[in-house]
Amino acid sequence: MPIKRDRYLQKLIDSKWNGMVKIITGVRRCGKSYLLFRLFKTHLLSEGVKSEHIIEIALDSLENKPLRDVNALYDRIVGSIDDGEKYYVFLDEIQLADDFESLLNSLLHKENLDLYVTGSNSKMLSSDIITEFRGRGDEIRMWPLSFSEFLPSFNGTEEEAWDKYTEYGGLPEITAIGTDEKKASYLQNLIKKTYKKDITDRYAISFPSALDNIFNVLSSSVGSLTNPIRLRDTMIAKGYKAIDDETVSAYVGYLENAFLFERSQRYDVKGRSYFDTPSKYYAVDIGLRNAKLNFRQNEMAHIMENIIYNELRSRGYSVDIGVVKYTKTEDGRRKEKTAEIDFVANRGSRRYYIQSAYNMDDPEKKETEIRPFLKINDSFKKIVVVGGLLSPRRDENGIVTMGIRNFLKDENSLEF
Repeated sequence: MPIKRDRYLQKLIDSKWNGMVKIITGVRRCGKSYLLFRLFKTHLLSEGVKSEHIIEIALDSLENKPLRDVNALYDRIVGSIDDGEKYYVFLDEIQLADDFESLLNSLLHKENLDLYVTGSNSKMLSSDIITEFRGRGDEIRMWPLSFSEFLPSFNGTEEEAWDKYTEYGGLPEITAIGTDEKKASYLQNLIKKTYKKDITDRYAISFPSALDNIFNVLSSSVGSLTNPIRLRDTMIAKGYKAIDDETVSAYVGYLENAFLFERSQRYDVKGRSYFDTPSKYYAVDIGLRNAKLNFRQNEMAHIMENIIYNELRSRGYSVDIGVVKYTKTEDGRRKEKTAEIDFVANRGSRRYYIQSAYNMDDPEKKETEIRPFLKINDSFKKIVVVGGLLSPRRDENGIVTMGIRNFLKDENSLEF
């Protein structure tokens, strides 16, 4: 069954002929090639583009191995142009071509070519290519399937779909794997044979077991504040006596560059400034996170928070951790207090304050979640996302509460 990736397809459509290289990035196996070679190509054909005016080259294919030489690749592309009409060039796994930056820079000078590339490892593991083109690269960042993309492909009830999604995540191939055992095996093999191998090969990792343990620690502590010093102390406690915080910081950076984790900084809402440390890290796919921990730490509060973060990012928001400072009188003395807002989501001039609260049945828990909102003196929307199904509702303070699935299924749920 075809899977719709409308968020990203529309970005490609909107970026046609903008004079830049369209660079589709994201964690491996999140659907980059499918988006370009199937969904976007289908769109172009439906718009009347001739198939011979779409040049497709997958460099990870054995038959195209000779084209990893950029001169041969350049000759193949230029040799496929028969007239002065517009051509679309799709290059998959571009990092396999040596000196691909020079190739793309050369092709950018041809006015009748529109360039689209994907890549997953080597240089494409990081943002090197974005830096290389200095304003001439247009990045389209992809995430694994959101719940709204996952749901139509699932054969079962919505409740069952939610259970599977929170356990095995949204990598597209998961939707075609039948048993739970095979899903788990697929994810664990992917971590071991693809992601970790990519990072180890690219950076010549000196302590691969330390990298593996940092992967474990970040997976175990999604949504918790940490920094390289805390991680170093954890590693030392695990027996890595020689490791320092600089090495730990580098290894965390490698996992970020591989799009396996994202860092969210703390932001002083009233002071309008960032804190350097500590920060929170979120896994790009909850299934990979669970698989790395052998499916032993499935705390729904943390999983839901991670899923909300990924949803906001895939909708195009920048996401910070909000810190609200306020004063409170205790025993006749004024004391400075701080409260945390799980997410401050920004996109253009829009801002939303969002709390993730899996269970708010306890009045004390509800008061804790709501308190930071009441200390903010601005008019941006304030939303609490709770577990289960709950239709959006607004209280007397203008604070909206909605269920997690209501939030995820509706692209415009923040606009209630």
